[in-house]
Amino acid sequence: MRIESFLKQSPIFQANRIARKMDASLNLVLQDEGLTAFESLVLAAIFFEKKGGIKPSALAEAFQTTRGNVSHCLSSLEAKGLVQRRIDPEDARAFQLVLQPQGRRRAARVVGILDRMQRHFEETIGVPQLEAMLEQMCAVEELCSRLAQSAR
Repeated sequence: MRIESFLKQSPIFQANRIARKMDASLNLVLQDEGLTAFESLVLAAIFFEKKGGIKPSALAEAFQTTRGNVSHCLSSLEAKGLVQRRIDPEDARAFQLVLQPQGRRRAARVVGILDRMQRHFEETIGVPQLEAMLEQMCAVEELCSRLAQSAR
């Protein structure tokens, strides 16, 4: 197709394509845990916070997604018996997120998997190269944001 040469040169399209492929690959890596990539990241985030110390809105902000997306993910984790939402005693409009015992064990395994993946990337590609790549990706993201602002 004629558009293919444009797509190969487009940082926006390539970043999107790579993100989809990486997400699918991560889902395969996590398949034995019975979790999606996003569920794994949410579980890990809850694992690293003090008990009841994280709220769904903070997760949405950290992962730069919607509260609805986080809510859907939490419902799935609750159905799997890994997480429990509790009404915040200080704010009845908010929920606290608590790992169930099975969720704590699964989160520890997931954190180990993600950590091993990161070490593999660092050993294979190199820390300086990964940092440079991330800086370049952030630069492209910033350019896209500026283009979107100027289009308004």
